[in-house]
Amino acid sequence: MGSPEDVIEPVAHSSAAVNLGRRRFSHDIHNLSPDEIDGLLSSSGGRPFLVVHRLPEIKEADVPYLMSGVPITCKVDNTEKYTTRSKVRVGTLYTVRLTHGQFHWTVKRKYKHFQELDRDLYKHKMMVNLLPLGRYAKERQQLRAMSESLPSLHGTERSRRTSSKMKYLEEYLNDLLENTFCKNDQSMLEFLSVGALSFVTDLGPKGLEGPIFKRSGGHRIQGLNCIGHHQICFRWSHRWLVVKDSFLMYMNRDFGCINFVLLFDPEFKVKVGRAYTDTKYGVCIENFTRSLIIKCSSYRQSHWWSHEINQLAESSDFLKVQRFEGFAPPREKALTKWYVNGSGYFADLADALEQAKEEIFITDWWLSPEVFLKRPATDKYWRLDEILKRKAEQGVKVCILLYKEVELALGINSDHSKRTLMNMHPNIKVMRHPDHVAAVVFLWAHHEKMVAIDQTVAFVGGVDLAFGRWDDSHYRLTDLGLRQASNSVTEEVPKGDTLDNVVAESPKPSEPNKQAKRHPDDLTGNTKLWLGKDYSNFIRKDWVQLDRPFEDNIDRTQVPRMPWRDLSTAIHGRAARDVARHFIQRWNFTKIFKNKYKDEFYPYLLPKSRCTADSLSFTVPGSKKAKVQVLRSVDRWSAGTCENSIQKAYIHAIENSEHYIYIENQFFISCADGKNVHNGIGDAIVNRILRAHREQKKYRVFVVIPLLPGFEGDISAGGGNAIQAILHFTYRTMCRGEHSILTRLGEVEEKWIEYITFCGLRTHSELSQSLVTELIYVHSKTLIADDRCYIIGSANINDRSMLGNRDSELAVFVEDEERVPSIMGGQEYQAGPLTLALRKECFSVLVGASSDPSINIDDPISDEFFFLVWNASAKLNATIYDKVFKCLPHNIVHNTRELKEYSNKERLCDTDPEQAREELKAIRGLLVHFPLKFLCEENLLPPRATKEGMAPVELWT
Repeated sequence: MGSPEDVIEPVAHSSAAVNLGRRRFSHDIHNLSPDEIDGLLSSSGGRPFLVVHRLPEIKEADVPYLMSGVPITCKVDNTEKYTTRSKVRVGTLYTVRLTHGQFHWTVKRKYKHFQELDRDLYKHKMMVNLLPLGRYAKERQQLRAMSESLPSLHGTERSRRTSSKMKYLEEYLNDLLENTFCKNDQSMLEFLSVGALSFVTDLGPKGLEGPIFKRSGGHRIQGLNCIGHHQICFRWSHRWLVVKDSFLMYMNRDFGCINFVLLFDPEFKVKVGRAYTDTKYGVCIENFTRSLIIKCSSYRQSHWWSHEINQLAESSDFLKVQRFEGFAPPREKALTKWYVNGSGYFADLADALEQAKEEIFITDWWLSPEVFLKRPATDKYWRLDEILKRKAEQGVKVCILLYKEVELALGINSDHSKRTLMNMHPNIKVMRHPDHVAAVVFLWAHHEKMVAIDQTVAFVGGVDLAFGRWDDSHYRLTDLGLRQASNSVTEEVPKGDTLDNVVAESPKPSEPNKQAKRHPDDLTGNTKLWLGKDYSNFIRKDWVQLDRPFEDNIDRTQVPRMPWRDLSTAIHGRAARDVARHFIQRWNFTKIFKNKYKDEFYPYLLPKSRCTADSLSFTVPGSKKAKVQVLRSVDRWSAGTCENSIQKAYIHAIENSEHYIYIENQFFISCADGKNVHNGIGDAIVNRILRAHREQKKYRVFVVIPLLPGFEGDISAGGGNAIQAILHFTYRTMCRGEHSILTRLGEVEEKWIEYITFCGLRTHSELSQSLVTELIYVHSKTLIADDRCYIIGSANINDRSMLGNRDSELAVFVEDEERVPSIMGGQEYQAGPLTLALRKECFSVLVGASSDPSINIDDPISDEFFFLVWNASAKLNATIYDKVFKCLPHNIVHNTRELKEYSNKERLCDTDPEQAREELKAIRGLLVHFPLKFLCEENLLPPRATKEGMAPVELWT
C-alpha cells in the first residue's frame, strides 16, 4: 500500500492558514513495517500498548496472539458436576489453569469442548495439506517442521500412561501447546480464551475473555437508543468480550476493531437472569451510561461470567464514590509539580510531548495550533502543531477534544484548529463537542485544560494551549523585538525585577520592520516573544481572523499587551492515569454521541491498568511527592456522568483551614441565594471568618482577581454590558447586597479588614517613548490553605464551573505529606514543602519581595505582613497608578457621570512624564486594592432590551 503522501495533495504554504475546506485524511495507515512486526514478536514480557491502536494491522499481518518464545502451560483440576439438559446424565466441568509468561488465567471447559478442539485442529490440518492456497503457506511450513504427528485426544498410549482423565486432558493440552501449528490455531485460541489484547502489559492481568452475543441499545443517555423503545427494537450481534481490571469492552474479531468500551464506575452492577435481561441465559452489565445485555450459551456460563466479572471489578478504585464524591481516590506519594505562569509550564510540556511513545491526549477550551511552547522562537520546531505532527509521524496517536463554541457568541474558531491539526497526519484525531442543537446545550462549555502523555504524565490547570497564555513573572507590556533596551527579550531580565520597565521603541518610518515581510516559517534572528495573534489585549480588542495566525491582532507599537497570570500542575503515575481516564471517558462518550465520529477513524480509547502506573518512563524535572486527588465538574451532557467534587474540595479546604486561605481566580461569583447563585464557596468563607472572630483567633483570607472581566469593551465608557454584568455579580459576592460577604460579616463590623482583603494586579512600562499601564489578567483557578495544601485547575469560582451540571472542569487537590519548619502567626509551624514554596512564589512577586529582599513573606498571617506589606503595598500602588494614569476601575467613580468626568481628567504621564517616572519608582510589586465602590450607584445588570439582558442569568453566574 502506498504511503499517504502518494495519495494526497501536497501541503500548501501561506502566511494565512491553508485552505481547509476538506480533510486530507479520512483513513488510518493500515500497514505494519517489518521492524514493528519484529518488535511485537520479540516482546517476551508482554505486548506493547501500541497494540491497542494497531488491531486491524495486527490481524492483517497475522501476528500471533501468543508471545513468541514464551511457553504456555496448563493444569487441569477442580472438576465440577453439572446436570445436562436431559436431567438424567451428569456431566463434568473441568477447570483449566493457564500460564503464559507473567499472565495467569482460568477457563472452564466440558469434555465436549476438548472433543470439538481436537476435531477442529484435525480439520484445519487437512485443509492446509489439501488446499494449495497461499494463505496456508506459513502453516504448511509449520506442519512440515513437526517431528511428530499432531497430538490426538484419542491416543491409546496417552490413556495408558495417565492415571486419571484430568491428567489425560492436561497432558493432551500441554502437548498441543508445545506445537507451534496447534497453539496458534484459531480454535485453540478460542478454547484458551485468548485474543489480541490478552497480553498487553499496560492493560493489566489477562482478565476474562470469550465469544458472546450482545444486544443493541441500552444506552442511558438521551438520544442514543432506537426511536420507539430499545427493549423492543433491537438486534443481536456476535462479539468478543474482554474484561479487564477497570473496564470491559467488546470487539469484532473478524475485523479486529473495538466496538464499545464500558468503564467501571459506582453504578457498575452485574445482574443475571430473565428478570433483568428478558432473555434466557442473559447477563446485564450496567454502569452510569449503559445497560449492556449479553447472552451466554448456558445457565452455568452466565453465572460463571457474572462471578468472574464481579471478581475482576471488585479491586477497582472506580467502583466506590471517593472523597468529595469524586471518581478518583487520593493518590499518595504521587510526583507533582506546580507552575506559576505559562513559560515554565509550556517548556516542560514541550519536553514531555517529545517523550511520548504511544498516546497524547489534549482537551482545551481553546487551542491554537500555531502557539509556540518555547520562546523566543528562531524556528518552528517548538510550535505546537509541529510537535504533534512530529510525534504522529513517529506512530504516536494524538487525540484532541475541543469545545465546539457557539460561533455567534465566541470567536475562538475551533473549526480552524480542528482542520489545521487533522490535515497534518492521520494519527492526529480531533473531535469537537457538543453539537448544541442535538445535545440541547447552548450555554455551557467544555472548559477544562489538560494534556496526558502515555497515560503516565499529565498536565492540568488553567492554561489553554492558545494565544495570549504564555507569560513569565516579568509580565511585559511590550514586545517589539528589534529595539529593546538592555534588559530586552534577547537578554535575561535581572532576577527579582517583577515589573516591565523596558523602553520599547517603534520602528522608524524610514526603517520598516523587515520581519513583517518574511515568510512566517522564517524566524531566523527573531527576538519577539509573542508573534502574530499571540500579542494580545483582548479587552481593547478581542481575537479575530484566527485563520491568519501570523498577522498581528493589535498595533504593538501603540497598544500594550495584557499580561496573563495562570497556574498549572504536572502529575505522574496513578494520578496521571486518573486524568487520562477522565479524558477517555469523555472521548468515548463523544464518539458514541456524535454520528460523524462513529467510524473507525476515531478509535475507542482504553485506560491503562493501575498495575503498571508506577513504572514511569520519564518524569518532569523538579517534581516532588505529595498526595494528589483528581477532581472534576461533569454532567450527563459533558461526560455521561455527574460530579461536582471541585466545589466540595474548595469548601472542605476553606472549612478545615486553620490560619489562612489564598484565592487567585478569574471569577469570584458566589454566596448562594437559592435563586441566582448556588455555589457555597463564599458562604464557607463567611462562616470561617465568623468562627475565627468568635474564637478570637487570627485568620486571613487573600482574594486576588482581575480588575476587569475578560471581555472587549472600553471601561472609560462603562465597559459594555458583558463587563458590567460580571462586575455586578462580583460586587454582589464581595460587598453589595444582603448576600455579600461584607454584609454578612456584620457582627465583625469594621474589623473585616483584619480578616479579608480583595486585590487585583497591575503593571507599567514605556511604549514608543510613552508611559503605559495595563492590568494583569488573572486567569488562575487556585486555592492555597495553611501552607499545606492547594487546589489548581480550570474551575472558576462561579456556578458555571462549580455546580457540575454546567461547564465541564478538571482540577487537582494536592496535600503535602512531608513537613518543613516554617512560621505562622509568630509561632513555629510545620508547613508542607510544596505548598510553602508555591505560596512564597506567589507572594514574592505580588508584593515585590523578589526585587527587594528586605520584604519578609515567611509569616503570611502576621500583622506586619498582612497590614504593612500586603495591604500597604496594594494601597500605595493603587494611589500611585491613580496619580500617574487615572486608572479604571477606581473607588472614587460611583456613577456614569463621575466616570465620564474622571476619564477626561489630565494624566500626569501626559503632562509631566519625568515626574510620572519618579512617582512610578515607588511602585512595590503588582498588587492594587480592588475598588469596592466602583460604579456603586449604578445598576450594572444589562438592560432587558439588549442581547446580554435577554440572556439567562445563568450565563453570567
